[in-house]
Amino acid sequence: MSTERESRRRIIFHVDCNSFFASCEIARHPTLREKPVVVAGDPKERRGIVLAANYVAKQQFGIYTTMPLWEAKKRCPDLVVRPPDFAFYREMSRRMFQWLERFSPVLERASIDEGYLDMTGRTPTVHPLAVAHHIQRGLLEQLSIPVSIGIAPNKFLAKMASEMKKPLGIIVLRKRDVPSVLWPLPVEQMHGVGHKTAEKLRALGLRTIGHVAKADRELLRQIFGVYGPRLHDRANGIDPRSVDPDAGEKRKSVGHSTTLPYDMDKERELLAVLRQLAASVSARMKQKQVVSRTIQLTIRYHDFHTITRSQTGNHPFHDAEAIYSYAAQLFKKHWDGRPVRLLGIAAIHVFDEREEGKQLDLFHYEEEAKAEALWHTIEQLRAKFGDRALRTGAELLRGIHSRPALAQEKKKGDVLDPK
Repeated sequence: MSTERESRRRIIFHVDCNSFFASCEIARHPTLREKPVVVAGDPKERRGIVLAANYVAKQQFGIYTTMPLWEAKKRCPDLVVRPPDFAFYREMSRRMFQWLERFSPVLERASIDEGYLDMTGRTPTVHPLAVAHHIQRGLLEQLSIPVSIGIAPNKFLAKMASEMKKPLGIIVLRKRDVPSVLWPLPVEQMHGVGHKTAEKLRALGLRTIGHVAKADRELLRQIFGVYGPRLHDRANGIDPRSVDPDAGEKRKSVGHSTTLPYDMDKERELLAVLRQLAASVSARMKQKQVVSRTIQLTIRYHDFHTITRSQTGNHPFHDAEAIYSYAAQLFKKHWDGRPVRLLGIAAIHVFDEREEGKQLDLFHYEEEAKAEALWHTIEQLRAKFGDRALRTGAELLRGIHSRPALAQEKKKGDVLDPK
């Protein structure tokens, strides 16, 4: 009972930068402030995608993140396109969190451009709204970075509140506001509900957050496993999670290693160990409900010399076979044949599996930017040898399905009183 009372007294801020990458570019080039600005992999490449767009581009021209750059330019011929500068964004992020730490040491970095602050008891003589305005003004004056801030008794409600007004919004969301404010919203707008989860909810007739809140808890458990009751709780404004300053480090990787019973030098035996490790990592990722695009392999030789190598794929995964496949490829490429004392596999840069689509974080933006060089090479080859010189997998499949025989074969009151 005391824990429930304590959770009701909590004051949590969710601070979310508005169009962070684009805002960083505008901070560096203030003359761009009133212009439509996007950050894209390469302004010269027709194949590029929009990594971030400021609110002028979003609201006046309907440009959004992941839109093809050619389409964005078609909608707005005067669009200002800036190439990404990840080192600069990291530095701006560091300075932002350094500013936030002045207000509470209980700070959780949720991503490069958002974080949670536990403000419980931090400013007994100052209203939380006044503190939020001070944080917002300070970041705007010192870094020229606009932020929206959600204030609530828990992390889920604070996150939902920060999404309600952008840019430069400050919203208080109390527990008693949940039925009137959250319940009418479609399930897709519920934080943590991705496209696939939303489809399953709608198939059950649960179209709004209010429907989820009133749904049978046991039914949700049967359909979604342990995530079902959590959905039910959050739809009712319940979230007991604490603001964890170490959460970012905990989320970065999921791994498992083992010291072998004896020094092994037979590839077949070593690959069998890797398969077991892959199964273990997969099980832990599924338990944590995270996925990754990158596998890291550790090999420690009999003389304790240790190497780590990694490989990144194009699509998120958490199944054992995909993990093993990447690990085995790395092992066959980098093992020098000497006896091995320890093997380890880690999925790094993990993220929530319910976050469908592209992850709006630094790591995946960098991957998109790296892909621009490949598209440039493809365009050069097609220009020299013709459009059919290189064909994508999708194009080849379309060709297969266009042949009837093969197609036929293919068929088999107050923030302090949040109740």
